Amino acid sequence: MQAASERPHPHLQYARSRIGNACDSCKARKVKCDGKAPCGYCVRRRVADTCHYSPQKRRNAHAHLPRPPPSTPGHADRARTSVSSPNREDQTQASVVEQATGSQQPPDPSNEEETDVPREARLLKDAQGKLVFIGDCAPLSFYQSVRQLVTTRVDPNAFAAQTSQHSVLENASRRTQRWYSGSFAPRIEQHTIVKYVKQYIDITAGLVDLFERNKLPDDVVIWARSGRCGDPSSIVNYLLLAIGAQDHDPDAAQSYFDYARDQALLDLSGDSGLSTVQAFVLITLYMLRSCQINGAFLFFGFAVRAAFSIGVHRTEINARFGSESGRQRDRLWISLRILDLYLSASMGRPPATSDVDCTVAYYAIDGSGGEITDLLNASIQIMLISEAVIVEVYSRRKISLAVTEGISGQLKGWSSRWLQQLKNLLDLNQGTQHDNATIAGACQVLASYYYSVILVARPFLVYELCRRLSGDSPAKQHDNALHPTGRSKLADACIDAAIMMVDTTTSLIAADVLPQRMPFLVSWLFASSLVIGLGALGGFGRILEKYASHSIDALEHFAKNDAHAMQYSLIAKSLLKAAVRHLEEKETPERLHRTASSGKLFGLVPEGPMNPAFLSTPIARPEESLRTEQRHGHQPVQPSGGAVSLEGHVTNDAADNNGTTNDFFQTWSEMPDFSMFDGLLEGGNDYGNEDWSALNLFPLLEDGGHIDLAHHF
Repeated sequence: MQAASERPHPHLQYARSRIGNACDSCKARKVKCDGKAPCGYCVRRRVADTCHYSPQKRRNAHAHLPRPPPSTPGHADRARTSVSSPNREDQTQASVVEQATGSQQPPDPSNEEETDVPREARLLKDAQGKLVFIGDCAPLSFYQSVRQLVTTRVDPNAFAAQTSQHSVLENASRRTQRWYSGSFAPRIEQHTIVKYVKQYIDITAGLVDLFERNKLPDDVVIWARSGRCGDPSSIVNYLLLAIGAQDHDPDAAQSYFDYARDQALLDLSGDSGLSTVQAFVLITLYMLRSCQINGAFLFFGFAVRAAFSIGVHRTEINARFGSESGRQRDRLWISLRILDLYLSASMGRPPATSDVDCTVAYYAIDGSGGEITDLLNASIQIMLISEAVIVEVYSRRKISLAVTEGISGQLKGWSSRWLQQLKNLLDLNQGTQHDNATIAGACQVLASYYYSVILVARPFLVYELCRRLSGDSPAKQHDNALHPTGRSKLADACIDAAIMMVDTTTSLIAADVLPQRMPFLVSWLFASSLVIGLGALGGFGRILEKYASHSIDALEHFAKNDAHAMQYSLIAKSLLKAAVRHLEEKETPERLHRTASSGKLFGLVPEGPMNPAFLSTPIARPEESLRTEQRHGHQPVQPSGGAVSLEGHVTNDAADNNGTTNDFFQTWSEMPDFSMFDGLLEGGNDYGNEDWSALNLFPLLEDGGHIDLAHHF
């Protein structure tokens, strides 16, 4: 029994060892914070520049209001900011501005500028008529905003309806034969192994790192000579060769893939291991490069759950397997995070992975304390920032300049560490020529950086475009150009990032150093082409027409093997055509007025009213250029697995056994239009004659918004 002298006094208060306030990152991750600035946890994760302490607030009657998401990169799962009512959203937005400006100082007027964020999530129909979700930040959702804006305010015939046709946004599945357990595995040509392995390395650089690349060709050759099949390592090797052969021998690639995928599914009921995760990651990559994006998304879920089951997200667990195997497991988790965030950004869906319980480091330090140049680490760091953009921007109904300021700091921090290094890797004029894998990986990472900037600034570009199309006078536009606002600067940054992405890609295409299929780069290029087309439409400079043409050329390069790229190029052509025609119509009255004033000096025009046809000069349209090429013997590129006629009708020459094509985006589902422009823009959605140069894959149904989902259940 404790002595009376040793018993604590009933009124004695002991101080608890806890800090008064934790940083936003530690609060969100529910980890212990040391209270330093920056805290030790953020220093260890190399995000010291984003360590931020929000001021504590007294508890009051309004404590139930939702808290704004933290301003730290990545970690999408801890920012559940979907707001159910405008009033709560306004209160949340006000608290964010208060945090950014400080409660003791008057708020900066520029921080009060708010801009609508597109709420463009859609349900699409796949080839079987099932509904598929595409979220707000996806390039396809952005296309819907662009299409509705152009058709309501510029040209109702800019994008043809084409409601009755199948989409080519997913190539038809090319199945050679159904392979089952116990059947003979496809035969492998020994002389093609090294070539296909090298092609695989070029394709996956900067995206995933699943194997020891220096030893990979020899390991695959040894496996092929052994004649083993059916075991987990054989499944992985067949998938690896399938990806490498995809551009050069599609039939062999499909046979390898069909066999390995079926074997992986049969083996899924057994114990999961490292090979299980690798196999389903490779299945995801193959399907993405085959334009089967929704199927890839589903198979990736198997890879993530298998990875969690073996603990690759915890570096202390990985270290138990030795230094080499532990490093491979760490790289496998980083690859999963990168691929997951790519899928999340391109489809607008929540990520399947999270850093909440992750201890794997996303950086590497050399002996001198500097960060080692590593494309995989550069890629994961920029994708974490993209995740923060999606959470902090596209989960809101409105976005202010104050919210973008924190994201801008993260992007500038990444740029200071990686931008010049990546540009050096892509400089083809240097004496030291890098291998194609390094160049392709650096291009993919740099394009992701530019796309992150586009995501942040996109709502402000749309706002500026709506303002300009509302009829601002030339004098007012000139004044705005001399004294740009915060919104206009962000709109210019959006256009500049798109231009830089297009310039980088076109220069590498001209040098023939990029793989033939790069699905994520194609998706980012499509978003860039829409941004540049909007810039040209809004009068941000006639030079943008040149960059829009370059983006179309880049998309047509990938369209030789990618049906997505073909469709995107047609859409970009239509947008450029509408922009050029709009600018001509806008400039013609002013030119006529000037000609009427100056024509009397030398009798340049006859007496009488001016005829607008007097100024008409033939201007090359995108479709006219294509027809000119045809007259000179050049044929338009066609994607494998389908063909597009000049009237916009699609004929797929590959179909499955039951006669239906396996395309993904068939038509828009019977959903109401939740566009950010509802009620904002005047004009109807009536469409005129069809135009072959742009296919409207997503017709909006004018049925009053009634949704009948009975036949889907």
